[in-house]
Amino acid sequence: MLTLLNLLSAIALLIWGTHIVRTGILRVYGSHLRKVLSNNISKRPMAFAAGIGVTALVQSSNATALLVTSFVAQGLMALTPALAIMLGADVGTALMARVLTFDLSWLSPLLIFLGVIFFLSRKQTRAGQLGRVGIGLGLMLLALELIVAAATPITQEQGIRVLFASLTGDLILDALVGALFALISYSSLAAVLLTAMLTGAGLISLPAAIGLVIGANIGSGILAFLTSSLQTPAGRRVALGSLLYKLIGLLLVMPFLTPLANWLDSLNWRPEELVIGFHVLYNSLRCLLMLPTVGLM
Repeated sequence: MLTLLNLLSAIALLIWGTHIVRTGILRVYGSHLRKVLSNNISKRPMAFAAGIGVTALVQSSNATALLVTSFVAQGLMALTPALAIMLGADVGTALMARVLTFDLSWLSPLLIFLGVIFFLSRKQTRAGQLGRVGIGLGLMLLALELIVAAATPITQEQGIRVLFASLTGDLILDALVGALFALISYSSLAAVLLTAMLTGAGLISLPAAIGLVIGANIGSGILAFLTSSLQTPAGRRVALGSLLYKLIGLLLVMPFLTPLANWLDSLNWRPEELVIGFHVLYNSLRCLLMLPTVGLM
């Protein structure tokens, strides 16, 4: 019971950190961000790059989805660049997963410490609001660590081990479980990091890990669609288009699962590095392939 409570509290902390970052950025750069995203990102490559940059900043493709759907709902952005931004967000979250495999245990307390100092001493200034953003980023990093740590004891339970043993490389089944991971943890980033940890521990095979990663991406799309349910129809179309792109990616990779897993397995990398490497490769290739089709979507 305590393990479950720790997991739920870590997820709540991640949601709260995402909210703090999003509101802090909007308070400081809201008008500028709206102008940049609505006026200057008419070209798809620029919108794609903006999606990568914003997601790297807020460390959550779901947070980027909330920003973009709200802009589209308010009529500040057209649907085509919004979809390009969402594709860039998928690449951004994959790159952040790679960054978070490094030892960044020092960064979270540093961001929280400096953020609190700036926020309390200069609350009504831009520096104070940037301190608020720093607090949110620190809480998000801490929450991701806590989610993985809280989920580790759960993975040692016999019933969970039986579940992992059933993941034998059936892409559809593995993707469903991966989507469930992302929904439970409220973060595809946390789900991918957990998958990498489980693969490194030898609890799941590489083909199963590939399915879990693809499913985690789909889970983030479902989360974005659910959180956009209160938006206008225009805002909901952004989240729906992003989700459809993730489902199309699943269909495209299905024929190549076995040769892809064999190729990755031939690389002299640690299992967890293979999972993170696939995540970056898959999202980058999928999104670059889909970018020319955003007008059609």
